Amino acid sequence: QVPLVESGGGLVQAGGSLRLSCAASARTFSIYAMGWFRQAPGKEREFVAGISRSGGNTDYIDSVKGRFTISRDNAKVYLQMNSLKPEDTAVYYCAAVLTIAADYIIRRGDEYHYWGQGTQVTVSS
Repeated sequence: QVPLVESGGGLVQAGGSLRLSCAASARTFSIYAMGWFRQAPGKEREFVAGISRSGGNTDYIDSVKGRFTISRDNAKVYLQMNSLKPEDTAVYYCAAVLTIAADYIIRRGDEYHYWGQGTQVTVSS
């Protein structure tokens, strides 16, 4: 198992910014592609952004493209969220998936192996 712990959520006004972090304690972190997902109450969990294990390939859903940026270093994955909108309000989760290639990214949540506990992001109007 790869423990994942999210942080950085909070309350922000529309147009503001937050930076989420996901810490991984395993030394094998670099072999996992990482993703950020979100889930609002009563709604299905959705993919938001992903990054390959190399960090050289990223993917975003259209609604956040140009506003959110996913990145990673040796032990953490980040989601920089700018120009936040009320519809971004959700619990955000980081997730890890074993990869077979350095540039591998997937959007299917059921393909991911490990999940963090989530961090709440609330954007007021």
